[in-house]
Amino acid sequence: MSTGVFIARRLIRERRHGVIRERRHGAAFSRPINVIAIIGIALGLAVMIMAVSILTGFKQQIRDKVAGFGAHIQVVNFDANISYETVPVTATQPFISKIRSHPGVKNIQVFATKAGIIKTEDNIQGVVLKGIGSDYDWSFFSTNIVEGEVVTVTDTARTDNVLISKKISDMLGLKLGDSFSMFFVQDPPRMRKFTITGIYETSLEEFDKTYLFCDIEHIRRLNGWESNQVSGFEIFINDFTELDLMTDEIRDAVGYRVADDEEQLKVSSIRTRYPQIFDWLDFQDTNVIIILTLMILVAGFNMISGLLILILEKTNMIGVLKAMGAENRLIRNIFLYQAAWLTVKGLLWGNVIGIGLALLQQETGMISLDPSSYYLKSVPVNIDILHILLLNAGTMAAIIIMLLIPSQLIARITPVKAIRYD
Repeated sequence: MSTGVFIARRLIRERRHGVIRERRHGAAFSRPINVIAIIGIALGLAVMIMAVSILTGFKQQIRDKVAGFGAHIQVVNFDANISYETVPVTATQPFISKIRSHPGVKNIQVFATKAGIIKTEDNIQGVVLKGIGSDYDWSFFSTNIVEGEVVTVTDTARTDNVLISKKISDMLGLKLGDSFSMFFVQDPPRMRKFTITGIYETSLEEFDKTYLFCDIEHIRRLNGWESNQVSGFEIFINDFTELDLMTDEIRDAVGYRVADDEEQLKVSSIRTRYPQIFDWLDFQDTNVIIILTLMILVAGFNMISGLLILILEKTNMIGVLKAMGAENRLIRNIFLYQAAWLTVKGLLWGNVIGIGLALLQQETGMISLDPSSYYLKSVPVNIDILHILLLNAGTMAAIIIMLLIPSQLIARITPVKAIRYD
């Protein structure tokens, strides 16, 4: 054990057990200053943990909800425009088996869309009917069902059941089990009658008031498609952070077709289809960076003041050590070790407070949000151990670096003046 660590540990142990007898007002004043420094670090780290947990939780839930309506990656006809009247492609594509066996792919499913109008006795509303097949992954909507159940689709029999959002049902005065008529503007105009088998709510208002889910066979019949034609393919991946990489790999698997008799396919990611949402989510990173910077600066300045008080309190000890031949580096390390100990105590309490509040919000959802503005009913929290470890390490490193400057004050203290200091 080095001399600096030994002396610092003795000072910390004596201070912790109250052995030191303060003979001066300045010595008695150091304790509350150190307590304030610890509190500042603890609150700063707690705020940083909450900020990062809320941001990552918010981004994760929003992107999962958006992906629930349109998957992470879509493969559609190259001639498809931004409308819901799509150009069909063949469902039996050679790349499907290759994509399905890709290690990063969670599921691949077919879909078809068609715009229509729901008309009841008192109301009328334009919506988009999304047709799905037996391969559809209902995991997202199963967690957002408020009444009834999801639509059971088979390859043998067509069903007239639909899954409707709570937003649309409230707007049109419909409830579970009701039947309604849906009209499609085409030549000739057509009508279909559906029965509500389930009601979902995701709080994504723009999506909730748009989509209904039905058997894909209805879309095929309305459009006059063949039994093996669809609007495209939806692909879910396991890791959203690899979205760009997976999009490129899916594009390579689909291939580039130049022959006139081949279907021209286009691969797009959810980020390119909804850039406004993801640009808004990325903008939130700036707010968190500002919060982290301010909290680290506050914690650092608190520790700087605490270190200066420690140095002033032990001016006599510094003089004695210098008179005995101790180098400035040794004495500086003694106080840096003490400051590091105080920082660790602050980080410990900061973790307890920050993680505790995050767990409380995660379990109870006590802080609510306006779904029309934030797409969520309560503040989301994502507790990631790696993020917490990085915050602790980064805060500790930043504070120690900031303490190197005031610790240079020790070099300016002379033994004679320090021993006589009162």
